[in-house]
Parts: sequence; C-alpha cells; structure tokens
Amino acid sequence: MKDNLLAVAVLDIDPTQTDLICGVLTSTGHECQPFHSAKELLLQLRKDNFDMLILDWQVPDLSGVEVLRQSRDNLPANMPVLVLANRSGEDDIIEGMDAGANDYMVKPIRRVELVARVQALLRRAYPDAHNVEQIKFGDYVFETRTGRLLLNNKPIELTQKEFDLALLLFRNLGRPLSRTFIHETVWSRDAELVSRTMDTHVSRVRNKLQLRPENGYRLAPVYSYGYRLEQIGAGHNGVLPEAQAAQPTPVTATAPPPATPT
Repeated sequence: MKDNLLAVAVLDIDPTQTDLICGVLTSTGHECQPFHSAKELLLQLRKDNFDMLILDWQVPDLSGVEVLRQSRDNLPANMPVLVLANRSGEDDIIEGMDAGANDYMVKPIRRVELVARVQALLRRAYPDAHNVEQIKFGDYVFETRTGRLLLNNKPIELTQKEFDLALLLFRNLGRPLSRTFIHETVWSRDAELVSRTMDTHVSRVRNKLQLRPENGYRLAPVYSYGYRLEQIGAGHNGVLPEAQAAQPTPVTATAPPPATPT
C-alpha cells in the first residue's frame, strides 16, 4: 500500500481480461498489476507486496489450489483473494472457496459487480485505509464520506451524481473515458440513462469546478467515444495537480476511442 492506494495483483492468461480488470480498478483509485502466468505471479510475490489477489482459477501452468497456497505462503493471512471462474465452473468455485479464497466472480466480468466485490473485500481486510475521508488533486479536495468538494478551501455545491462524476474524472486525469464506462460507474449498468443526462452533468461539473484552460484544465468530449479531463498547465494559484501517467490507457466498455476526424 502506497499513499493510501491499495495494490491489486491480477492473474489471468487472457490479456483482454487483465486489461479490463486493471482499467476498472485504476479508475476507482487502486494500483493494479497484471500477470499472465502463475509462475510469473509467484515470482513477483517474493519481491513486491500486494494488498489483494484476483485469480483466474484455470491457468495452464499451475492449479488454482497450488497458486493460492503458494500465494498465502508469501503474503499476509488477511490478504483477500477473489477467484474468477467460468460460468460452467461450479466445481472451481467450490474448490476455490475451500482452498481459502474470500469471494468469487463468474465470467464474463461485470464492471459494477467487480468494483462492489473488490471494495467490500478491501474494506473488511483494511478498515483503516478506508477511513481516509479526503482525496486531494491540487486545489480540489474530495471528502468521500460527506460527498463534499472543496476548491481553495471553499465548498462547491454538487449533487451526489455530480460529485461521483467529478471524482471519476479526476482519478482518470488525462485518460479518455467511454460513455458506457461513465454510465456503468456513476449511474450503474442497469440504470436507464438518457444521453443528454450525462452531457448535462458533464456541463455542470465543468462549470461548477471551473474546469477551463485558464485554470489549467480542459474537460472535453472525445469524438464518438466519451469524455476526457486534461491537465494543460498550472492550475489554480499556479499549482499543478498530482502527476498522472504520461500515456494513460483509455477506459472503455468496448474498444479504444477512434481517431478524431481531420
């Protein structure tokens, strides 16, 4: 755990799955490292500390039971483990829970369900880490328990959805977010949402948070895809927000954003 960020290791032989899972977890404020073989994961566990494991139960180079056993040998006993199983793999689920896994998910992965299960496991395992009430991005302070946002120590009046949307954008600073991903994260996958509703919320967040170039930010649509919040220079009081990844990966429900027509 670094700076209140919880580190999650993900084992799945399918890079598409690890990309999806890590994209979702990083967008919700966690660190995520993918692994595509059991041996690669177990070797890294001897070098680095992780706060949670997400394990595909069917990997070719080692049984799920053995992966879990060796992982437990190298990591704290309270570290939560989430097992991924195929829809037809009821025996895998039983075997995984008997071997000491804390929870399971059946593929295909649903983003909202993944976030809910991961957050629940991490809260139980690390209650102190989830007592953090403030998340800071430069002059913006998000108070997660109260749903309040401060700019230069002054409160900004937001609805809960506006707060959730703003926090999602800041946690993914510089990264394109698809409309589907925003919908699933802020409104939940099953909620009905008129397209204009999202646009209206984005416009309100832009105006209320003063996300304009003169303040060091640009919140703009990505053509035929979604939205992106960018840092374009010194922000309020000439202070840059927290540094983000130099080349962020798009967070999408389907495919990467298309190139903007010239």
